[in-house]
Amino acid sequence: MNNARQYARKHTAALTLQRHLLPRRLAGGTAVDAASRYLPADLDHGVGGDWFDVIPLSGARVALVVGDVIGHGLHAAATMGRLRTAVHTLAAMELPPDEVLAHLDDTVQRLSEEDADTPVQTPAVVGATCLYAVYDPATRRCTMARAGHPPPAIIDPQGRVTYLDLPTGAPLGVGLGDPPESVELELDEGSVLALYTDGLIETRDHDIEEGMRRLGTVLAQPGRSLEDLCDIATQSLPDQAPCDDVTLLLVRTRSLGPTRVASWTLPGDQSAVRSARTLAARQLTEWGLQGLQDATQLIVSELVTNAIRHGTGQIELRLVRHQVLTCEVSDTGPCTPRPRRARTTDENGRGLFLVTNLSRRWGSRPVPGGKVVWADQDLPHTSGLRAAAA
Repeated sequence: MNNARQYARKHTAALTLQRHLLPRRLAGGTAVDAASRYLPADLDHGVGGDWFDVIPLSGARVALVVGDVIGHGLHAAATMGRLRTAVHTLAAMELPPDEVLAHLDDTVQRLSEEDADTPVQTPAVVGATCLYAVYDPATRRCTMARAGHPPPAIIDPQGRVTYLDLPTGAPLGVGLGDPPESVELELDEGSVLALYTDGLIETRDHDIEEGMRRLGTVLAQPGRSLEDLCDIATQSLPDQAPCDDVTLLLVRTRSLGPTRVASWTLPGDQSAVRSARTLAARQLTEWGLQGLQDATQLIVSELVTNAIRHGTGQIELRLVRHQVLTCEVSDTGPCTPRPRRARTTDENGRGLFLVTNLSRRWGSRPVPGGKVVWADQDLPHTSGLRAAAA
């Protein structure tokens, strides 16, 4: 009886820890609608290390993540929390999916090495699987990569289900196989992307292929809400008590139409600064955001000037109106901008300081052939809400 109580306490502690570490609210913004389900494993196998996330990125984009730590129990749940934190940090660095998984693989290997150097009774967690995707509602492009994880399911607005033929890659921390490979595709508006762990498609008496067919049949219902699809998918499991954690993340894609995105190509010389200021002011007037003109023109001036100074060729300017106003400047320069504290005698070096003070936040992300430097500003109604909350 004492052993049974002790086991039950450990299982409850692991389950409490995992539920606390999982997201309590999914923020899809203007990019996606999201719904999720998590079912813990039965008492015989214990809670596992499944996790999922919807992480807002710059330019109205979102990162979609589902992962599964190998093993069960308190150690697996704790490792899951560490990996989820690492994914958030890597996502904030605006890295592409294949690089995120490569860095996460290094993290898992370091965690395994730490466990090997520490004498503990609990067996070390030696790996994990993960699928990482980035969706851009302005272009409807989705880039994804996976490391040993089941393939995602894509359901078009008509209800046709396709399992994406995505390169598998080796599980994280194993140290074998080729590095993860990203795949980019365009999704129709209203498409549903299903990310899940193997506990949803593999049971004691049914193989993965049968589970994938069952899941595809459930998801092929275009008239259903995401919450209904999550309920049906988890309630249709053949086993009442799954032998592994069950995690399902469903997102329905949105798109930002041309009325909410404006972009221009500018020459790589000083004439681009005046043109960028004029174009930005004209677009804000069209959007009814005249109150942001002064700050936006200053931000545009500084970002375009830096692009001219540190890059070559043409410059791309883009304004995106979503939950915030995003100003993006693309150039061919490989160097990431870094703010520095200018001395009183310096004539330059204060541009990014101005951007920092005029924007809600700013940053940069690498793109093929260069980089994008962006800055977000609160819209008038959101800034009022933030002030009231403060």
